[in-house]
Amino acid sequence: MTTGIHGTPQGEAPVPLSVLDLATVGAGHTATDALRTGADIARLAESRGFHRYWVAEHHSMPGVASSSPAVILAHLAAHTSRIRLGSGGVMLPNHAPLVIAEQFGTLEALAPGRVDLGLGRAPGTDGATAAALRRTDRLNEGADDFPDQLAELTRFLDDDFPEGHPYARIHAVPGPVQATSPGGVQSTDRPAIWLLGSSGFSARLAGMLGLPFAFAHHFSAQNTVPALDLYRESFRPSAVLSAPYALIGVAALAADDEREARRQVLTGALSMVRLRTGRPGLVPTPEEAEAYDYSPMEREFVDGWLKNVVHGTPDEVRTGLDDLRKRTGADELMLTANAHGGAARVRSYELIADAYRLPKL
Repeated sequence: MTTGIHGTPQGEAPVPLSVLDLATVGAGHTATDALRTGADIARLAESRGFHRYWVAEHHSMPGVASSSPAVILAHLAAHTSRIRLGSGGVMLPNHAPLVIAEQFGTLEALAPGRVDLGLGRAPGTDGATAAALRRTDRLNEGADDFPDQLAELTRFLDDDFPEGHPYARIHAVPGPVQATSPGGVQSTDRPAIWLLGSSGFSARLAGMLGLPFAFAHHFSAQNTVPALDLYRESFRPSAVLSAPYALIGVAALAADDEREARRQVLTGALSMVRLRTGRPGLVPTPEEAEAYDYSPMEREFVDGWLKNVVHGTPDEVRTGLDDLRKRTGADELMLTANAHGGAARVRSYELIADAYRLPKL
């Protein structure tokens, strides 16, 4: 049985608030620093009533240490006890469905009843790296086969391949097969499947299958409303959901004053400039981002990028998030705070929690 999709708003938040962590690595810091910060944020989020904490799969990016979501989630499971943990997401075409079912079945055993399996169809990297991951250069094949891969993964999680299917005698362990073994006892929970997207394909598929949907507003803001409309129009009730449920990922950073917030988010903007121009690296310091000599084209990109980052004082961020929620009708807001240092990211979530008067649990 799938549980935990719907969250409950806390404090004065209009919808549940959650966290998306990219495990960003700043200049002068290590991946160890980034992952320790992630655990700090997860504990903070749990103590302040955030509903879930997701990590995203990326590859071959020096400034992002989240290449192995399942490993990070196992670490976070040991540092938390209530908050939902999940992937935002695992890129399904990069992996055999059985492997994902085994990894997330293991996570479900480690953190019963609080695991989300968010799935994407993009590679989470460039084409050459995707080819190395998949050991094939036929990359479009993986994306085109996404519905079939999803169906296969779901059957492994539910252990319900029909008799005569080539995989009928193959079982993802930990998983439901353990309950049918002599003396077996197995949790009735299984990871909740979400579809992720930045365009219309996964929105439509999630709606047709009656699954919850997560949209990447933080890097595809122009497509947010059309994709959510498509999801809602396509939705068919299922055993999982009787009505649509959509969250959006939002880049949001609060600081004690507006200037500091601007300094911090500029580091993420410069990181994106370098990524988009084939120069991925560590997240620069605020000083480096301020001193950087932006070309006119780069300046135009940065200005456009920052328009979709909700940043400023805590009250300004609250107002921006409230406005975004009203405009999109999102059922949940998943906040990602991209900045150079861990302290700024932790502080941002503290300030946002205070702005919404979230409880201290």
